Amino acid sequence: MIPVRGYEGRKVAVLGLGRSGLATARALIAGGAEPCLWDDSPEARANAEAAGYSLTDLTRGNAWDEVATLIVSPGIPHLYPEPNKLIARAMAAGVPVDNDIGLFFRSWSTPDWDDMDQVPKVIAVTGSNGKSTTTALIHHILQVAGRPTQMAGNIGRGVLDIEPAQDGEVVVLELSSYQTELARAMTPDIAVFTNLSPDHLDRHGGHGGYFAAKRRLFAEGGPDRAVIGVDEVEGRFLANQLAQGVGDDRVIRISSGVKLEGPGWSVFARKGFLAEWRKGRQVASIDLREVRGLPGAHNHQNACAAYAATRTLGLAPKLIEEALHSFEGLPHRSQLVGERDGVRFVNDSKATNVDSAAKALQAFPKIRWIAGGLGKDGGIASLKPHLGSVVKAYLIGHSARDFALELGDTPHEICETMESAVARAAEEAEAGDVVLLAPAAASFDQYPNFEKRGEDFAARVRALIG
Repeated sequence: MIPVRGYEGRKVAVLGLGRSGLATARALIAGGAEPCLWDDSPEARANAEAAGYSLTDLTRGNAWDEVATLIVSPGIPHLYPEPNKLIARAMAAGVPVDNDIGLFFRSWSTPDWDDMDQVPKVIAVTGSNGKSTTTALIHHILQVAGRPTQMAGNIGRGVLDIEPAQDGEVVVLELSSYQTELARAMTPDIAVFTNLSPDHLDRHGGHGGYFAAKRRLFAEGGPDRAVIGVDEVEGRFLANQLAQGVGDDRVIRISSGVKLEGPGWSVFARKGFLAEWRKGRQVASIDLREVRGLPGAHNHQNACAAYAATRTLGLAPKLIEEALHSFEGLPHRSQLVGERDGVRFVNDSKATNVDSAAKALQAFPKIRWIAGGLGKDGGIASLKPHLGSVVKAYLIGHSARDFALELGDTPHEICETMESAVARAAEEAEAGDVVLLAPAAASFDQYPNFEKRGEDFAARVRALIG
């Protein structure tokens, strides 16, 4: 773990006792602080006590005496739609509010770094879609390159749960808007912004607040390099804000679908080919069409982001290309789970909204689409421009009939359950088809989370194909 520095002998309140909260408690104890732990959930408090932790009832007025700071888990609102009552109390009392990301950046570097040949680095990835895949892909490329590396944050382990740095190590962090919005310290060496689409708007007070939360990763500490997706206006604005001139290669612009021109540093993918340009000329190219773990334009954007980030570390294009081909993808994100008689079965259970479903639907030419679940506001009407590749839809869950009404002329069948949908799609599929789970809906009508939904899909596919 990373012992928290700067709070030796002082009280630190921790609100939220999930994965990150308990990791924070351990790191505070290791750093000599006195954590005061609390959770609004009785179940979470009971689990913490069962794990051997002592609790402090932060709802009592005297509990805040001599508290140096309050560390908040990411799922707890601190501003919109309204602050948690204990966070509001801390703010009223003038107690600084922070999170584990802020503690990590305060504590990551240590005096023994002076004896290292290569100073460790941090790559931090944020954005609306693709940040998990991009983070995992960067981590994979570094592993193939033989660089010591750890992955943490919104994926894998909590940031304070990783091991202290080795000589030349690169830590890759996935950071959500919940994490970037509140952290009081963020100083990555390389920061990556994939894209922006509406999400968590109630938590951030609207689209502008959501973008502002992401932007803090670049504005607070000032990374040495910034990799910016410029396919939306917010990305173009951010790249413009960070660059000091047209040739400033501290900012690397990336795109999926648009050729980027100019004297600066850019990486873009068009028609299945990734191209790197510097100072007005092309310096490398990679054919992404046969990279099975990264299908579709949205994954090609992820490839561009990971390529750019690892190029800033001096990795050779050929080595990165080799690593792209050995990347198997993340579970539930365009994950190939089986193949039979020329039919591929792809699990994109993470496609819980129309934007991510649209990207999945654009990744394959002939799709038998399994969709449905607990639909979100607005339904799937906005997906109509992306249904041209859908041979037939197989609808499941609470919103199956609502989705059917919005599909227009697209052939469809109401299957209700995953078992029925997989069986019918597999029965009707022909060579060259892709049976794609991209629900465009939440999972909570039939499953506790999108992971369990994807696991059910994968299990039924494997049972069918043997």
